[in-house]
Amino acid sequence: MSSSALRRFFVYGTLKRGEPNHKLLTSPENGVGKFVGRGETTIKFPLVIGTRYNIPFLLNKRNTGNFVRGEIYEVDDTMVKKLDELEGYPDFYDREIQDIKLLDEGEEKILPCWVYLLRTFPDHLLNFEMLTEYRDTPERKYCEVYKRNPNISSRDDIAYTTK
Repeated sequence: MSSSALRRFFVYGTLKRGEPNHKLLTSPENGVGKFVGRGETTIKFPLVIGTRYNIPFLLNKRNTGNFVRGEIYEVDDTMVKKLDELEGYPDFYDREIQDIKLLDEGEEKILPCWVYLLRTFPDHLLNFEMLTEYRDTPERKYCEVYKRNPNISSRDDIAYTTK
C-alpha cells in the first residue's frame, strides 16, 4: 500500500509505546502502523481513567481538562479496522479529525489526525482526575479485553465509578 493511502491517528492511551495495547500497532498481521512522533491536542479535553478496568477515555468535552499528550501514527486501512475494533467504533467511541501539534520537530507543525473520543458518558466522569498524559501504573492497572467479564457491556461498565 502506498504511503498516500495511510491515515494519521493520534493515540493517547493504551496504544502508546510501552502501554498494554501497543503490540496491536506493531504486529504486521494487523497492517501498517508507522510511528510519526509525539503529539499534543491543540484543544483541551478531559482525559480520565474510568471503569473497573481502568480504561483511559478522552471525553468529547472541548475546552475542559488539559492539552493531552500522546503519539501520532500513520496506519493503513487494515490497521484502521483493528483500531476501530479495539475502540468499539462506531458504537462506543466517535472518531473525528482533530489538529494535533507534533512535538518532535524543531518548528511547530500541526497535523490533522483521527482521534477516538467518548461521545456519551456519565457526568461523574468529569469529576475524575483529568490527566495530561496516560500511563499504565500498578495502582491503576489496565485490564486487557480478554481478561474482562464478557457479561458486562462497555456501555454498562462506563457507569461504574472508580476513584
